[in-house]
Amino acid sequence: MLLSYMFSFLLATQIITSPNEITITKNGKPITKLDSMDFFHPYFDLPIMDSKKVDQILDQLDKKYSIPPKNAQLDPYGNIIPEKAGMEIDRQALLKQVYSHYIHQKPSNIELPMRTVYPNVDSELLNDLRSLRIGLYVTSFNPRNKNRSTNIKLATESINNYVVFPGETFSFNKVVGKRTKERGYLRAKVIVRGEYAEDIGGGICQVSSTLFNAVDNAGLQIVQRFSHSREVPYIPRGRDATVSWYGPDFQFKNEYNQPVLIRAKTVNGLLIIAIYSSENIQNTPRKIPYST
Repeated sequence: MLLSYMFSFLLATQIITSPNEITITKNGKPITKLDSMDFFHPYFDLPIMDSKKVDQILDQLDKKYSIPPKNAQLDPYGNIIPEKAGMEIDRQALLKQVYSHYIHQKPSNIELPMRTVYPNVDSELLNDLRSLRIGLYVTSFNPRNKNRSTNIKLATESINNYVVFPGETFSFNKVVGKRTKERGYLRAKVIVRGEYAEDIGGGICQVSSTLFNAVDNAGLQIVQRFSHSREVPYIPRGRDATVSWYGPDFQFKNEYNQPVLIRAKTVNGLLIIAIYSSENIQNTPRKIPYST
């Protein structure tokens, strides 16, 4: 805000005669042209930036030219897949150049300023986190039910290799995302108000329920959990965790002194979820019931 008013004062002392068009380049090649007036409020005598419009413009550029970083991961055999740094637009640097376009009163080519973005989880941290298993739970499903098995596999892949840092709250809905046909989820049996029905994503509650028990076994703090309106066959009574995109969520918080790593996989009709951490973790595991 201070930067905005400072440049507004400078601009107020001179006549602005520069063209409105700004050419944005990347690696010296033009990629788009912008009307610089789109960056400013149209109803002010001074060119004060319209933060909403600016964010919309920069979000569009981000989608095209930013590369998100990739965390280090473990492959199915336990080998570390190294992390990859990403790149994002340096928004502050770009906005400074937009102001400079006004000040110098001449057509402007702006090289899109980028900066390196580093992943949260690198190979060194991941190697440390796989040292100690602090929680485990296993449930079974019918692999011949292709639709339900597909949904379970997709949700399992979404939470696999996820690291929850100290003080962070994990949300199943946020991490797994919306269950849609476009993302590969299929229609399968669900429980709605105590009755069986079919819907996109049926079966993923087995993943959230298995995760809940693994997390509970690790002694992590359960923040939010809801049970189904009727008993489910894959887990002991009262040990389930139902989820729905527009309804219940399963959440837990890491209050330990070390990050925790979720390892999840499906093997021959078994859903296996384990919680790992560093040997330096100070955790208190809990005993939990298993299916008989």
